[in-house]
Amino acid sequence: MNQVGTVVKVGLVLLGLSLAGYLMGPPLYWHFKEGLAAAVSHSASSYSCSPCVCDCSSQPLLTIPQGLSNASFADCAKRDPEVSEDTEKNFADLLTEELKLREGEALENQRRADMALLEAKKMTSQYQKEADKCNSGMETCEEAREKSEAALAAQKKLTVLWESRARQRGWKEGTSRSHAQSLGNVESM
Repeated sequence: MNQVGTVVKVGLVLLGLSLAGYLMGPPLYWHFKEGLAAAVSHSASSYSCSPCVCDCSSQPLLTIPQGLSNASFADCAKRDPEVSEDTEKNFADLLTEELKLREGEALENQRRADMALLEAKKMTSQYQKEADKCNSGMETCEEAREKSEAALAAQKKLTVLWESRARQRGWKEGTSRSHAQSLGNVESM
């Protein structure tokens, strides 16, 4: 039993170490690689170079430091007119194409905005017509209400006048029903 426990412990330790290596290995590798590259570039830069001049057309060819005798290095700084013209032409063509694309997008966006504006104007006009109809209907209803109120007031005045005349001639409110019924019986005969 003691040997099995030792084997399990050793297995767990190996599993833990492999897991730690799996997790920590890639970052450590890249960190080590960057450190190595920095050390190599630092040792290579121990030769002091003059700062690079980027405007090759106005300056003479780059001076080659002592100990370097590579003629192709000097050729690198020369300006190749054919390549330069082709590059400038391609660059100009690309810029022109990009401008045309952006102009097309801008025109399309403007067209959409114009369509949306036209649609909004149509909807506004439709709502304005509906509001005008509603206002007209409200005015008509208000006029009809005012006329009916005036007619009702006139009818009330007329009713009061007829009631006062009837009272002057001896009419009483409770007798009118029985009198009307008796008149109705007399007429039906």
